[in-house]
Amino acid sequence: MLIRAFAEPDTAAVIDLWTDCGLVRPWNDPAKDIARKRTEQPELFLVGVDVAARVMATAMIGFDGHRGWVYYLAVAADQRGRGYARALMQEAEARLTALGCPKIMLMVRADNSPVIGMYEGLGYGVESTVVLGKRLIPDD
Repeated sequence: MLIRAFAEPDTAAVIDLWTDCGLVRPWNDPAKDIARKRTEQPELFLVGVDVAARVMATAMIGFDGHRGWVYYLAVAADQRGRGYARALMQEAEARLTALGCPKIMLMVRADNSPVIGMYEGLGYGVESTVVLGKRLIPDD
């Protein structure tokens, strides 16, 4: 897998991957999420591609000066178990460290125990934090 920055022609493949991985929700328009990310730290929106240049993995990373965050980590079902999620997380950690980021965070749905286990295997721990949210701009 080659890890590189997202490019506009990747859009449809990324949305398909996120949909296949169950990351898309009715209240989030993935095309709008991509467009928003392209305006802020676009170099931290990563795709993993195979030798045929097919998008097979993604990680959307952000740094607000206090914490780094990882969103939309996805690996195609037929490519799982090969260390690609680990490689993307290592790349995310390296890029955030280079920016001076002291801590990295991510959110996983509470019922997704296999993914929680994967992150724990990478050294991440469950925090005793409650995440609250409020939609400011609806994605109609």
